[in-house]
Amino acid sequence: MLLGCAKARLYPVQGPLSAQAPVPVFIARFTGTSNSGSVSVALTDGEICKGHLAAVPRPEVAKGSATATAPPTDMQAAWDAVYGSGFYVSHVLGSAIHVQAVVSGGRGTVRQGTEDATSIKGVAKDNKGNIYKLAF
Repeated sequence: MLLGCAKARLYPVQGPLSAQAPVPVFIARFTGTSNSGSVSVALTDGEICKGHLAAVPRPEVAKGSATATAPPTDMQAAWDAVYGSGFYVSHVLGSAIHVQAVVSGGRGTVRQGTEDATSIKGVAKDNKGNIYKLAF
């Protein structure tokens, strides 16, 4: 699946930005394919955060085992905060196309996000205590 150039909006749903009135909305720009490419986000103060988008490895089932071993992720709590308890395990973990990105800005802002491209849903969080819902 080719992404080409796509946009998403980041809506703060938890943290200091979600308490502002009006709540700021950020635009993320994606270039590349659905599992590899670049991401940039412009913040309201003019800081530009850039990073790389890459596929998340699917959980592997060990030979002779009935269960998969999933790599640990610190994004599970963000998924569950946005979409409800257990959402990450039920809908994101092991999905066919699951991508993540870490973007950094020149003023110290770091955002980490993941997207389940099969359901076109995503979440992000930053190093300032905010959690975001991505809307494509």
